Amino acid sequence: MIHKNITHILIVRLTALGDIVNTAIVLQLIKRFYTDKNEEVKIDWLCEEVFAPLIQNHHDINQVHTINLKKLKKERSFSLLKHEVKKLKNLVNYTQIIDMQGLLKSAIVSRMIGKNIHGYDKASTREGIASIFYKTTSTINYHDSIVYRNAKLASEAIGYTLQENDIRLKTKVLPSQTKPTFLDTTPTYAVFIIGASWPSKCYPKEKFAQLALELGVPIVLVWGSEQEKNDASWIKETCNNHDNHQIIIPQKLSLPQLSATIEYSLITIGNDTGPTHMAWGLNRPSITLFGPTNERMIYPTPINRFINSSSEVNISKINKNDFSIEDISVDSIVTLVQEIL
Repeated sequence: MIHKNITHILIVRLTALGDIVNTAIVLQLIKRFYTDKNEEVKIDWLCEEVFAPLIQNHHDINQVHTINLKKLKKERSFSLLKHEVKKLKNLVNYTQIIDMQGLLKSAIVSRMIGKNIHGYDKASTREGIASIFYKTTSTINYHDSIVYRNAKLASEAIGYTLQENDIRLKTKVLPSQTKPTFLDTTPTYAVFIIGASWPSKCYPKEKFAQLALELGVPIVLVWGSEQEKNDASWIKETCNNHDNHQIIIPQKLSLPQLSATIEYSLITIGNDTGPTHMAWGLNRPSITLFGPTNERMIYPTPINRFINSSSEVNISKINKNDFSIEDISVDSIVTLVQEIL
């Protein structure tokens, strides 16, 4: 049983990688708020099992709980359903549950754990029906930065007035990891994130190859699928036709290894996808390339910049057939790298 003088909060953010990174800022906000009041707080986190290693050792998290909704959806197993429901029912009686995801599935999962849930109101999230499961809600413009929305939601849940510097002057939102051994001999390198969740978010491999040559530093090509691995191999082969250029294609990285690779990099350049957002979470320089989406997906800083294509983006109705990212020039990326570094 939790002592009555200890506030015990559960953060519900089930998926996905980038969203978990952009949500993790709330940990330090909550911790600081209660520390300033000389009160003790414990923060647990609930996410899909596959993402747990990313935040497992975070110093502000008391315990990471996992759920297998993706596996449940795939297998349609009643016994697995019973197992997952039992896990949720056995969680402690939380002082506060904050549904950071704002979807029907996350709201239902939250409600199975407890009743004191805070989330977005009907007008502030893509699946407004989720709001019927919440005890209290926040009204936050859906078009605002995802990072700001997360910070604002958590702040209102605990009764804290969010300040601009709370986000701008954040500490790292992800735990530090041990430097990967394959990087021991390359202390200065750039990371390219060449994949994304759908093709129109991907910068062309031909332009990534050109960018690698123009930057003139060792490049680590991160991949997460066979197609991305093949693209990485193509980029390496293309660049190997030029002298004195080093392209590194590591084995498929675990989430902690990926985090470490980005944390020790000179800069990360990539598509609008989770690994690119990790650079912001680690306070490392980055450039995010946008086509069918835009900078709402990040929180720009002097070292975390972005380049939009010429598309008019409607974030409420994303056009997955918008391949305008292909029109972003390599020269514009090189110029921005020079400005940042």
